[in-house]
Amino acid sequence: MSVLPRHTVVGTFRSIYAGLPSVLLGSMPSAASFFVVYDGVKRSLLDPSSSSSTQTYTHMVASSLGEIAACAIRVPTEVMKQRAQAGLFGGSSLLALKDILALRHSDGITTTIRELYRGGAVTIMREIPFTIVQFSLWEYFKASYSMRQHTRRGREKGMVTAAEGAVFGSVAGAVAAGITTPLDVLKTRIMIARKGPGNEPNRNGPLRILQLIWREEGPRGLFRGFIPRVGWISTGGAIFLGTYQYVWNTLAGQQR
Repeated sequence: MSVLPRHTVVGTFRSIYAGLPSVLLGSMPSAASFFVVYDGVKRSLLDPSSSSSTQTYTHMVASSLGEIAACAIRVPTEVMKQRAQAGLFGGSSLLALKDILALRHSDGITTTIRELYRGGAVTIMREIPFTIVQFSLWEYFKASYSMRQHTRRGREKGMVTAAEGAVFGSVAGAVAAGITTPLDVLKTRIMIARKGPGNEPNRNGPLRILQLIWREEGPRGLFRGFIPRVGWISTGGAIFLGTYQYVWNTLAGQQR
């Protein structure tokens, strides 16, 4: 195992973009899986005439099931990304993947699969509350603003522009990211604990890792990376959900 030489110019540059190939590989199919399930469940369960609380519960169920589907693709790429970003294997996602796949010769295919999905449970623990908060807020902001515009300006009921969807997505993403930062810290610690000779004692369970973080770093340790996480997810939420709203409006013949 090699460690990335961060003190060099090349090492610094590679550190910034470490894990990028795995992110690019997993982003599109995981996002597609999410929205196929999210839209499918929402269309099946959502009744426009139902109360706002019932609609909120429907959005929660749809987004949760969508995240579970997305995590089936996202978790292995997250494992490779986290290990590359931690400086393992020279920051190479491919070498991180090869290291995991090599376990099939010594530990069997079951262990290999478990290693690919290492941290999968805690990832779902993070993603479900994250997506419940994000999409519930996003749908609420859109519905409230649309109704206000309909009442005051006579805009078509339910209409939300792509720009408005992006703004609401940014705010909803920032709130959800801040709330779930401790779970993200926990997920990262679990995923970078590589299986290999002599390091099994360091592969603690989620509860034990939380206890170690609290004892060694206190509350600040649980919110490590809070500002950059909120920043990039807020930006990503604007792009991600703004684009989704644009495509939705286009397909519905309401492009604005």
